[in-house]
Amino acid sequence: MDDLWRAKISDFGMAKLLMGDQTRTFTGARGTRGYVAPEWQKNTPISVKVDIYSYGVVLLETLFCRRNLDPNVSKPEEILLSTMVYGCLVEKELDKLMVGEEVDKRSLERMVMVALWCIQDEPALRPSIKTVVMMLEGITDICIPPCPTDSFI
Repeated sequence: MDDLWRAKISDFGMAKLLMGDQTRTFTGARGTRGYVAPEWQKNTPISVKVDIYSYGVVLLETLFCRRNLDPNVSKPEEILLSTMVYGCLVEKELDKLMVGEEVDKRSLERMVMVALWCIQDEPALRPSIKTVVMMLEGITDICIPPCPTDSFI
């Protein structure tokens, strides 16, 4: 997101669909800190789940209108959006993050849980994009995810 909260989504794995001579896109470990799945830094095998991770970060940012990593906050526990949101989720206080906004609490909770499942440190815990869609549409039940880690900082 830029300073005016316009989406700046560029790849999210779409370049992998192109032949080598159709793009100049570098597909090595590159990306913006806070959006890149932890396996890039750990030098472990990469799968389609890296894009799910990035989607989860963007979903959280979209819901709460702020960057995932913000060092200019008043309290240290607010630096990482995902950690702050997880705390509010388990305490049933998500509405305190929606200052001045009227929202459907069940929909907000569902979207937050989907985002938190998407940003799990362990790729095997992240859902497929098909499951993400079913969870967002309310077709699939969602249980509270484990707390995401901050291993990318």
